[in-house]
Amino acid sequence: MSAADQSDQQTAALNGRAFPLASAAPLLWFGLLLLIPFLPTLTLLVQDWINNEDMGHGFFVPAVAGYIAWLKRGELRFPAPTNYWGLTLVVWSFLQLGAATLGAELYLARTAFIFAIAGAVLFLCGTSNFKKLLLPLTLLFFMVPMPAIIYNNITFPLQLFASRVAEVTLSLIGIPVLREGNVLELPSQRLSVVEACSGIRSLLSLTFLAIVYGFFFDSRPWMKWALFVVTIPIAVAANALRVTITGILSEIDKDLASGVFHSMEGWIIFLLALAMLLAAHKLLSLALARTRFAPPPV
Repeated sequence: MSAADQSDQQTAALNGRAFPLASAAPLLWFGLLLLIPFLPTLTLLVQDWINNEDMGHGFFVPAVAGYIAWLKRGELRFPAPTNYWGLTLVVWSFLQLGAATLGAELYLARTAFIFAIAGAVLFLCGTSNFKKLLLPLTLLFFMVPMPAIIYNNITFPLQLFASRVAEVTLSLIGIPVLREGNVLELPSQRLSVVEACSGIRSLLSLTFLAIVYGFFFDSRPWMKWALFVVTIPIAVAANALRVTITGILSEIDKDLASGVFHSMEGWIIFLLALAMLLAAHKLLSLALARTRFAPPPV
C-alpha cells in the first residue's frame, strides 16, 4: 500500500465516512423495538388516516419523510459519537406514552412515537447527523391529527371567515343571502359551513406540500419560510372561494352543492390553491431578481 493510500485512509477515518449499510442495522433494530409498545397507538393512527378526511395526507407523510432521509444519507458521517441525551428522549417518550394512555390523550401518545424516533436517531447517529435529519423528523408531526382543543379553536374562525366572504361575494353578484354565524340562507336552500368546509384540511395538506416543495425545488432558507407562511392566506382564500362557488352552484342546481359534485369541487379548488403556491414561488423569485439587478437610484 502506497503512502498516498494510507494518507487517504487516515483522512477518511478522521472525517468519518458516508452512511454505511452496517450503521443502519442498529437503527432498524431500535425501530422494531419501538413498534412493539407503540403498535396499538399506531393502529389507531392509521384508522384515523382512513376515516378522517382531514388526515388523508397522513399516508404520504412517513413515506415522504423516509425518502428525504434517504436522500440525505450522503451527508451523514460515521462513525458518530453517541449522544446519551437521545436515550433520555426515548425514556421520556415512554413516560409520555404511559401518561397519555392513562389519560386517554391520543395526541400525546402519538407524538411520543415521534419523540422516540428522534431520540433513537440522536442516540445512535450523534448530534451532527441528527441536525441533518431534522427536516424529515419534523415532517412526521404532520401525520398526527391536531388536539381537539386546538382544532376547534382554528376551525370555527375559519368557518366564520369563509361564510362572511361568501356572503359579501354572493350579494355583489346579485344573489340574496342572509348570514347567521356560519349558516347562509339562500333563496333555494340553507348552506351550513361545517367543520369539513372550514379549510383546515387544505391548510394542513398545503402546508405539508409547501415544506416538501421548498426542500426539492429551492435551496434558499428564507424562501422555504416564505412558502410556509404564504400557504396560510392561500388556503384560507381558496376555501372562501369554494364556499362562494358552492352558493352559486346551489342556486343553479341543488345537486351541484352536494355529493360527488361537491367533492370534485373541493379537489379542483385544492389544485387551484397548489397552483397559487407555485405562482407565489415564481413571483417571489422574480421580485428578488429585480431587486438584485435593479439599477441604483440616480
